[in-house]
Order: sequence, then C-alpha cells, then structure tokens
Amino acid sequence: MATTDTETPISQPESGQRKNPFFEPFDTPHGTYPFDRIRFEDFEEAFIEGIRRDKEQIEKTINNPDKPTFDNTIINKDDPFYYGLLDRVSTIFFNLMSAETTDEIDALAQKIEPLLTKHNNDIMLNMQLFERIKYVHRHHRRLDKEEKQLLENTYFNFTRSGALLCEADKERLRKLTEEGSMLSLQFSQNLLKEKKAFTLHLTDPADLAGLPERVCESAAQEAKDRNLDGWVFTLDFPSYGPFMKYSERRELRQQMYMAYNTICTHDNNENNIEICKRIINIRREIAQLLGSKCYADYVMKRRMASNSKNVYRLFDQLIEAYMPTARKEFAQIERLARKTEGKDFKLEPWDLSHYSYLLQMKKYNIDSEMLRPYFELSKVIDGVFGLAHRLYGITFKEAPGIPVYHPDVKAYEVFDKDGSYLAVFYADFHPRKGKQGGAWMTSFQDQHINSKGENIRPHVSVVMNLTKPTADKPSLLSLGEVETFLHEFGHSLHGMFANTRFESMSGTHVWWDFVELPSQFMENYAVEKEFLRTFAFHYETGDPLPDELIDRIVKSRNFQVAYACMRQVSFGLLDMAYYTLREEFTGDLIEFEHKAWEKAQVMKQLPDTCMTTQFSHIMSGGYAAGYYSYKWAEVLDADAFSVFKRHGIFDQATAQRFRDAILSRGGTEHPMTLYRLFRGGEPTINALLRRNGIRPPHKK
Repeated sequence: MATTDTETPISQPESGQRKNPFFEPFDTPHGTYPFDRIRFEDFEEAFIEGIRRDKEQIEKTINNPDKPTFDNTIINKDDPFYYGLLDRVSTIFFNLMSAETTDEIDALAQKIEPLLTKHNNDIMLNMQLFERIKYVHRHHRRLDKEEKQLLENTYFNFTRSGALLCEADKERLRKLTEEGSMLSLQFSQNLLKEKKAFTLHLTDPADLAGLPERVCESAAQEAKDRNLDGWVFTLDFPSYGPFMKYSERRELRQQMYMAYNTICTHDNNENNIEICKRIINIRREIAQLLGSKCYADYVMKRRMASNSKNVYRLFDQLIEAYMPTARKEFAQIERLARKTEGKDFKLEPWDLSHYSYLLQMKKYNIDSEMLRPYFELSKVIDGVFGLAHRLYGITFKEAPGIPVYHPDVKAYEVFDKDGSYLAVFYADFHPRKGKQGGAWMTSFQDQHINSKGENIRPHVSVVMNLTKPTADKPSLLSLGEVETFLHEFGHSLHGMFANTRFESMSGTHVWWDFVELPSQFMENYAVEKEFLRTFAFHYETGDPLPDELIDRIVKSRNFQVAYACMRQVSFGLLDMAYYTLREEFTGDLIEFEHKAWEKAQVMKQLPDTCMTTQFSHIMSGGYAAGYYSYKWAEVLDADAFSVFKRHGIFDQATAQRFRDAILSRGGTEHPMTLYRLFRGGEPTINALLRRNGIRPPHKK
C-alpha cells in the first residue's frame, strides 16, 4: 500500500457515511477484495471485531446443549460471512505485508501479532472445545473420506497445539508461541529493511565494464527513480544477479557479495543473530513440551519423509551421486579463472558467478542476455497461459474491472475447458520498495463448497521480482526467470484446480514435502523445444528463437547441475542441523552454520558471511525442518515428468490424470496415495539422475 507521486493509493476518501468494507459482502467481480475501498485504518477495527466474532462462535459451540456431533462441532459455522471476518482481514493484511508493505503496516503487525497468537492459543487450548472434538473423534456418524480426513486433521491439530498438556505446560506453551511469532515477524521486517537499505551507486562509466546494455539501463532507471545521477545497483536479485555474473570490476563484485552475504549480521537494529538463536530454541522447547525429542520430529509427523532419518538418507544419496561431479564442475571454473587471470589467481566466492558465466560461454556459447530478447514478459505470459490451455484446456482473460492492490498488479479471470468460471488469478511481477525479495504463490480466497452446496472458486496470486522494463525496453526475462514464473504458476494451478469440500484441505493445503511437486513439475517445460517454439519470439523483429539456440539451451541445461544440487542440499543440511538439536543452542551461530553444511560445500565459506540471518524459509516462512522438501519434490517431479515424456509433453490424457489425482485433490488423502493414483507406483531417484545426466553411484 505504499504510494509514490505517480502511483494510485489503495483508497480515496469518500464523502458521507462510510462503513468498513470488511463488514459487508464485497460488491466486486467474483467477490474479490475491494482494494480500492480499503483504508489502512480499516484493518485494526476488522481484526478486533474478527477476534470478537470468533470468540462468540466458540462460546456458541461449547455451550450447545446438544450432544457433540461432526456437524455441530467440527464444521459448525452459523453464518460463514459474519464469522469469517478474521480470515478475510488476516488474508489481505499478511499478503500485503509481503507484497506491498509500509511502515504503518509493519507497526500494526507488531501490535496485532500478539493478539492473534493469543487468540489462536485460546482456541487450541480451550478444554471445553477439545472435549467436544474428542467426543466426536470417538463417537461420530458415518463419514465420507473428506469428512474423516477433516476430523483427523482437527483432532491432530489440537493435540499438537497442546490440548493434552497440563495447565502449567499450557501456560508455558502460550508464552513460547507468542514470543516466537513476534520474533519471526521481527526477523522478516529486519531482513526487508536491511536488504533495501543497501545500494551500490556508481557514477564512473568505467565501473560498468562487462555489464550488458540492458543491465546498465536498468541501473540507470533505478538511479533516476531515486533522483540520482549515474547507476544504482541493489540487492534485489534482478539487479544483484546480473551484476555478479557480468561485472569485470572484481572489487565491486566483492562489495556486492559481502553486502548480500552479511545481511542482518551487522551491529545495528536489524541484526538477526540473537533472534535466530532464540527462534531455534523456542521451537525446540515447544516440540519437547509436546512430547517430541526435537523440532524436526515434531514437524515430520505430517510429512511424506516421516522422520529425519529418511531426510538424511536422501541427502546422503544425493551427496554420493552428485558430489564427484560437483567437484569436477568447480575445478573447471578454477582452471578457467587461472588461465584468464594467471596461475596464482585465487578464486573467491564473488568470482564464482562471473567465471561460471565465462565457462558457460566457452562450452556452449550461450548466455541469458542473448536469450532475453526472445523472452519478453508479455510473450512469456502468453506462453505460460498457452501451456495451461494446451494441457488442461483452461483460458485466461485480463479483467481490468477487478480491483488490485498496486498498479503493477494484473488480474485475470480463468475459465475451465467447458467455459465455466474457474478462478481469479493475480500476477505481480516486479520488485519495488515495499515488496519482499524472492517469488511466491499465495491466495486471497481458497476453493471450498459452502453450506448451500455452491463451489466457491479460488482467488490466487503469484508474486515475483522479475526484471523490470526500462524507458527503452520492455521487461525481458532470463531463462531462469522464465523457470521461476513456471514454478510459481505450478503452485497457482494447484490452487486454481482445487475441488474439495473443505477449505482447510483445498489446493496447496497439503503436506509440506508434497507442495513443491506441482511447481517443480512445471519447470521441466522451460527447456522443452516444443514449448519454447510457442512464445519465444524476438521482441523487436518477431523472429522465433532459432533452433540452433534452442539446441544449445537443451545441451546446457545440466551446466553445473551437480554444484546446484549440492548448494540445495547444503541449505537442507543447515535447516536439519538447527531443528534436530535436543539441547539449548548457545553457540556461535556463524560457526555452527559453517560446520552444519560442510559435507555438501564445494567451495569453502568465508568466515564472516552468514546465510541463517536471511534464511527466511526456515525462520519465518514455514520451511523449518522442511527445506529438504525441494529436493524431495524434485525426485517426484522428475519421476512424474518422465510419464509425460513417454506419452508426449502436451498429452492431455496424462495431464487430466495429473489434474484429477494431484492438482484437484489438495490434502484430502495421504500424498503418496495421490501420487500412486497418478503414477501407478512409487517414485525412485532414477528419473532425476537421468534428467541431470548423473550416473548412479557404483554399488559396492
């Protein structure tokens, strides 16, 4: 909701009597959020009233004189709109906190977060409510599959939230969860502030040596936006990544690298070191209060991996298979660097991206800059939407009548292959001051079937930080950014195709190590010739991406794939090291980090750098003891795509089976049950090894 002189604010003052928009049904297309009518002051009022209504509903439930049943206890909601207020305001508020925050929103979050945590504890630790749930769990009518799953989920969620604890332990749990939620919020706010605070401001054209024209134009536009001369580079990846890759100024690469890799470690208010240590210890203590030996054990009760032993087994398999190749890949970079700079040259982390690029050019004569002219954003959008149409028959229609939260955001209506309305899709592509880095999919409304039997369709959103347009050029993407788009779009398909009865099991509400399958599956198309030919046309000439260039893309797809695998495994090892701790963590965070992921590190980490203090996935993003899920799902996605490769990558019958078995079913059954419905069996690591060109380790 931040505004500049040229942007439209989220709301304008209205004359006469005004009601808080959250208190009335949204008079908008498909009941979408009326961003144009919502004011900042509406949030706090709606939060307070939403909490009050929730409490009212709980009181009605526990004071119901009738015997507890599935219908009057588990799914009981007299007036879904009236009692859904807290969900409505929470959804938009926390989505805006990630995509379009302001100082005012951040301050309100600090005020509201403790109230929400206390409110959640009040529900989950309410013994009268739990006694009714426990009764229904033991004595219930005949339930269908989804009803059974909802009942099991409800009972499990209450027990894992402390419902069976004694009063003293419940009180301790309250304090820990309230402190933990505030620290996670503070972690995120510190990260955003510290990341946005750094700029590399250049005024000497000689400092641009090696940078492509497009990169310089983007930096010049950034400087202009800040009323500065010259060029400005930031730590947002569309700026940082190309600078590290192309810049010939080693001292400037070092400056950028050290700024990026020491985020939130400095002696200032944004230092996250003690916050991280406390978050780790809070989660360990919560897990142990609830009967688990460590936080990873607590989390994995609802994971495909089941336990940390299986996670480490996967990591060991990957290290054994990929590390020999990763070391060879790194040695190739070192040789090229020394051949270029002299035999005494010592390769440092800020050199890696640059000399990797030079090696890729030498081996394949291919670079993202030569591909960018063929990946103009509007054409990529057409290609991605066209892929969804070719696979599933769905269509997208831009809907300017649907309100959005920022002028950059586009809204689309999505229609199924029979022409019926399927979903609303929001796309938010470019970085800006109030947006977190990275890319993610979220939702403003999840699919469910209401009490009237109406199928309420979802409103999903994809938020990214793709290369921005300049004064002279449209937004031209790298192949990596195309993959990012496909990844998040895969998540959105999971949300849009949802077709379950209950909202809490709809779409992406699945076990954490299953949620990345639909997204990573879509990435496979990025290097498929048949797909690239549908949208990759030069933005100026209209010429298609040459076959010869496509062939080079395909040949180079596994360039440094083993090094990239070890990088992901190292992140997973770090995550698991923190959350398998059974004793209080009091050590040096940076030293612990260096040791935790050592066996997957190909290049030695510098002493003062730290990933943990900016590792939002595991500190504030829900991936704690779950970062392994990217590699876990990669095994699944390679295995699943091998089915498409066998039948045809656009085969509609295979796509329909994938939709019916996985994309539409949400969390209604065990993930492996759903995967077997599609695949006809369980996955192995073999398809991933074949895709990456890695030979299986020799069996002893």
